[in-house]
Amino acid sequence: MQINNTNIPLENQPKSSMTKRAVLTVVVLLLLASLGVAGYYYRQFNNLKKNPNKTAQDETKAVIDAVGKLIVLPTGEDPTVATVTDPSKLKDQTFFAHAQVGDKVLVYTTARRAILYSPTLNKIIEVAPINIGENTTTPQPQVSGSGTENQ
Repeated sequence: MQINNTNIPLENQPKSSMTKRAVLTVVVLLLLASLGVAGYYYRQFNNLKKNPNKTAQDETKAVIDAVGKLIVLPTGEDPTVATVTDPSKLKDQTFFAHAQVGDKVLVYTTARRAILYSPTLNKIIEVAPINIGENTTTPQPQVSGSGTENQ
């Protein structure tokens, strides 16, 4: 006489059958979770492939937003953002006297302003005016060619 285990209630089934079912359930759940994570990272990878500068743009925007909460920023231009990597090379410049590794420098060329920001402290360390390659003398226009004079 054969006994069909599929018609026996769960509480009456042998322990090994319940263990197999629990292991199978865990394996299926882990498989679904790993597929979800893999799909997420695949989408992130494709987005990065389409726009390789997106990460840098997002970081720059985050820095500008953080600094904008602490100080009124110039409008009408996007700043150049740089990261301090070796403050010992900059110690002779007073603007960088208190700079640390990882600090951000926002340079607004049109507004002629530089801002040193510390993301770790979430503070503005220094603000200074900048002078970018401006001549102190204005060039005089030169006219060439021949002309006639009316008398």
